[in-house]
Amino acid sequence: MSLPSLRLKANAERRIRAGHLWVFSNEVDTAQTPLTAFEAGQQAQLETSSGKPLGLVCISPNNLICARLFGRDTGHLLDKSLLVHRFKVALSLRERLFDKPFYRLVYGESDLLPGLVVDRFGDYFVVQIANPGMERVRDAIVEALVQVFKPQAVLFKNDSGARKLEGLDSYVEDAYGVMPETVALEENGVRFEAPVREGQKTGWFYDHRANRARLAPYVAGKRVLDLYSYIGGWGVQAAAFGASEVMCVDSSAPALDCVEANAELNGVAEKMAVVEGDVMAALRELKGANERFDLVIADPPAFIKKRKDIRNGEAAYRRLNEQAMRLLNKDGILVSASCSMHLEEDRLRDALLGASRHLDRNLIITERGFQGADHPLHPAIPETGYIKALFCRVTPA
Repeated sequence: MSLPSLRLKANAERRIRAGHLWVFSNEVDTAQTPLTAFEAGQQAQLETSSGKPLGLVCISPNNLICARLFGRDTGHLLDKSLLVHRFKVALSLRERLFDKPFYRLVYGESDLLPGLVVDRFGDYFVVQIANPGMERVRDAIVEALVQVFKPQAVLFKNDSGARKLEGLDSYVEDAYGVMPETVALEENGVRFEAPVREGQKTGWFYDHRANRARLAPYVAGKRVLDLYSYIGGWGVQAAAFGASEVMCVDSSAPALDCVEANAELNGVAEKMAVVEGDVMAALRELKGANERFDLVIADPPAFIKKRKDIRNGEAAYRRLNEQAMRLLNKDGILVSASCSMHLEEDRLRDALLGASRHLDRNLIITERGFQGADHPLHPAIPETGYIKALFCRVTPA
């Protein structure tokens, strides 16, 4: 099959040769290969200004990131055959790392499948597609998953904001078999039921697996507060690791129902309490009631979704963590996490330091956490690294 060419301006290939997978619209020689000539999702051969092939891309003609490289071998199109190969390569890493089939199987660019995320829950797979190139091969994605894994069901959870930016429709639908409302998973020896149809993202957040495992030595016999708890990923694990009491706070009643169900599943329901409401308001109420905790987990949704949000977002992280510190006992632990790609770890560290000094507390960082190994970092694309988790000991100054 002959593909059209997408030609770069002189010297614009340096980033691609250095390992990057994104092409920006201002790097394209639009006189030779106008972006308006391409359909959204169309495959093309990426070329240097002199016509030398660099690999194959999928085109997003109306975006700043106008093309994403999915292969440097120009002989392999993005089709079922390539997807089967990439899924097997991705699987070989996950099977090396995890003894049970619960993980992020495909993590976009890091698995050389830009715009594709696949989370695995045993024999159930949840797929998210974020660009038109992957949308064009959605049937092949399902066929490849069926060939490699023989799943019970595959669900398309295509309702992310990224799709709107690409001009793609939002939908959630069964792609193969019938996906149940909730699916079982196990993380760090703790069992959960995740609401894959109605829950956030794919229904679960595997990215903090390693950081949640770090809770174990900190929580035994302690009173724990889990803010933005969702379905209890942190809080239920804290209880299972030996916490004496855990309070989960979230604005979603269905999520808190899942917290209680997951606590019951692990035999720790008697340790759990849930509070429905705005987290910042709940923090003020807890402070007014003189509540105190030995460990507070602050893992909010992304406060910084775009670069323009950085200033206000950093202020929000400081406010949240300062209010969390106010609820700690004299020798307490704060777990401060962020999933904001645009928040650098040193800026989160600065926010924590500023908050602690404002309260006249001494803060030291005992551990630094990153996203799990099933969310590998692509070294040429820093945007693939977004999770931060700082374990902090907070004591009187």
